[in-house]
Amino acid sequence: MRVDYHTHSTYSDGRFMWSMCEAAQRANLEAIGFADHCNVSPREPQQRAKAALGFNLDMTYERRREAIDAMNERFDLTVHDGIEMDFDSRDIDEIAAFLEEADFEYAIGSVHHLDGMNVHVEPYFAKKDEQETVALVDEFYSEAVALIESELFDIAAHVDLVERNPALRDYATEDHFHRVAEAAENSRTLLEINAGRILGEYGEFHPGPDFMEILDSYDIEFVLSTDGHTPEEVVERTEELEKFAAAHGLDTTELALQGD
Repeated sequence: MRVDYHTHSTYSDGRFMWSMCEAAQRANLEAIGFADHCNVSPREPQQRAKAALGFNLDMTYERRREAIDAMNERFDLTVHDGIEMDFDSRDIDEIAAFLEEADFEYAIGSVHHLDGMNVHVEPYFAKKDEQETVALVDEFYSEAVALIESELFDIAAHVDLVERNPALRDYATEDHFHRVAEAAENSRTLLEINAGRILGEYGEFHPGPDFMEILDSYDIEFVLSTDGHTPEEVVERTEELEKFAAAHGLDTTELALQGD
């Protein structure tokens, strides 16, 4: 089944569900999964950021399910009820409790923050000296390993997200990549081939080419995802994922979630 499990709706920072579903049909997908952002950390900085962004899926997921039911009735397409959860190892108990309570069809885990800041914020990290930057990138990969080893998630998203930020780029080592690969090989958690910046300045999939070369030597399963926030991204990135799959001999007819 051709599925994109990682898209976003207006329940976080994406577009209307109906427009995303229309895009999935244009991309010849059989199913689309909405994995809107969510953070359940009790820590004050995360609470402030959550309020500022309006990412409140922990309070709105039941209403979103009504919308998903409506999309399933409206479109000749299976629409899945997922979540993209911010992961911080300090919040494991809160994350586990919420995921058990909410009972989504599947959960994606993502490391989005370092030093209390979103990893995309280049000016913040550009002020760090080299020693600090090396330590922060090491922390990112330690958190990615902890995410996988927690066994809380079906999918680990963009496990080299720091590469999107020029201030953090190229500090990862082969040791970081091997640590993630070993954790994934021993976990039910699938890694994601994420097209979120393939057509932007970064211009690569996650994981990047050097990381993928190492991952290819391990027994790891992947899902292919657009990480689409707009209809255009779903269509354009699906095309890029198909090219990637063809180049790597992957079967795009079998992208349904495995590991449950």
